[in-house]
Order: sequence, then structure tokens, then C-alpha cells
Amino acid sequence: MTSKRDHGTDSDSGIEIRRAVPDDYDGVAAFTGDIWPDRGGDYIPEIYHDWLEGEDERDEKKTFLAVDDGTPVGIVQAVLLTDDEAWFQGLRVAVDYRGRGLSRELTEACFEWASDRGATVGRAMIHSWNTPSLGSARSNGYEPVTEFRFAQPTPDSRDASGLDTGTRVTNDPAAAWRYWTHSEARGHLDGIGLAPEETWALRELAREDFDRFADETAVFAVEREGGVAAAAYRTRSYDREKDGETRTWAEYGVSAWEDVDAARTLFAAIARDAADIGADETRVVIPETVRHVTDAAYAGVDLTEEGDFVLGVDLTASSWQ
Repeated sequence: MTSKRDHGTDSDSGIEIRRAVPDDYDGVAAFTGDIWPDRGGDYIPEIYHDWLEGEDERDEKKTFLAVDDGTPVGIVQAVLLTDDEAWFQGLRVAVDYRGRGLSRELTEACFEWASDRGATVGRAMIHSWNTPSLGSARSNGYEPVTEFRFAQPTPDSRDASGLDTGTRVTNDPAAAWRYWTHSEARGHLDGIGLAPEETWALRELAREDFDRFADETAVFAVEREGGVAAAAYRTRSYDREKDGETRTWAEYGVSAWEDVDAARTLFAAIARDAADIGADETRVVIPETVRHVTDAAYAGVDLTEEGDFVLGVDLTASSWQ
């Protein structure tokens, strides 16, 4: 199936849906620049040029733009994370164009593009406070998947072993994977964690991912006499500049634990790892459940104020076509 949107023809609303290009920057910045001023503004003007795909990436990602008589009025990006998993992000519509079905057309452009390239499932993340976007996503064909939150342990170089008496923290991917597969966290998170292929994207985790993380970043398995009691992995580290200051962040793609003692040891290990790589801040995915959130708080770890929702769509279904 070939989408008419891949050829830049007009959408049902009379607005052109086409690939975004560098010259569109000023127009995109103009209609996204006043979004969420009370929450620090929109990130899209900062990353727009990084989003744009090169010629060799056109089967891996596509940034769609909605244009009315040459003026950008909407944007969204589709990314293939694996052979059959797609990630959709950054859907924005200019204020004067909301309520006209444009978000649906941009969403369907993503669905078609990903389906044409073999994806069977697509997902997106929406902040839990963003009620209008949550409603729009459901009306556009997404279904609820899960909710998570970020824990933020402070980097600390002190030894993390022995916080839970009789435990040790290893970089064993087999042990970490085995615990993850049977954990309550995996069930709640529907088997997904932060993807190494794309920032802020989540996908299903596989056994080979844990081997990769053990080799390239870090894996954590909290082991004690009764078996493995916690697991996590580091996805990446990166620098972010704010107010003229550059801060290094360490990002951990998922975490799972048996009890508060195991959580305390796991977060201490993560804090030490972050310090070892020179990070100033951390971000650790935890399930948004009463137990996990209160366990993390009880373990003395800072948490973000709100959770994030993941929604998904079955791209093999005909309901969105």
C-alpha cells in the first residue's frame, strides 16, 4: 500500500501533508514557539533540524508537515524502532487549526507510513497532564498501554554493595533478563522500556538487548541468597544545556525490584554508576503503580511530579484505515 501522503498531495482538509525540510524551520518555530510556556516551552524548535532524516534514513523515519498555502500548521514524526515496532512523537497543530481533524490526518499519515514498512504496532507517549492530547489520541485510534514515572536518584560514588545485607550487584545480563521476565514491573509496563535507538521512545525488550546493554552501557542485577531481586539497565547518557549551563544526564530504561530493600540497593547502584560516568542528573523509568512509586519514595529517591502515558495502535487492524 502506498500512501498519497508520501507524494505530498492534498489531504482531505485541503491542507498539504508532506515531508518536512530544513527551510520549514521558521514556520514550525512560529506555531510551536508559544506552546506550553508555563512548562518551559516546546522542545521541537530546539531539535527540529536533528529530526530531519537524510536520504539514507528515509525508510527509518519521516517527519510529516501539514502546510496551508505554504505555511506550516502541523507536525509529527514517525520512527521505526525495530522491524515491526514504530514510534510516533511530537504531534503539534497550530492553535487556529485545531478542531479541524488535522491531528487525525497527521496521525493516519504516520500509521500508513509505518504499516507500509512492515510495522505491526505503533506507540506514542503523552504526559499525563496533557488532557487535550490524551483525548485526541484516543479519538485518533490509540488505545491505553501503560503508565510510568521517572525516579531521579542523585549520582553518588559511594559503594552500593551491601545496602541490602547479603546482596551483591552484578552486570550479568542473563540474571537481569530472567528477573525482568517474571517481574511485576514487566507485567505493568507491557514488556516495554526505553529504546536505545531513539530518545524518549519505548519498545519491547528482548534478551539480546540486555546483552547489548551489558557490553555498551550497563546492566544491574541485584542478587541475594533467594535469587535475583532487582534489575535495570542504562540506556544512554547525554548533555543538555539550560540557562547557559550544560548538565550531563544518565538515563536508565527500566527498573524492577522485589521489595524496598532491593529497590534501595538498586537505586544506590544506579547512583554510583551515574557518578562513575560523570553524570549530574539521572532519569530512571519505574512503573506508575502505588507499590513502585511508594517503594522508591521510601528508599529516599526523588521522583518526577507526574507520570507519562504510553498509548498504542494495532497497525494490522483495519479500524484506522
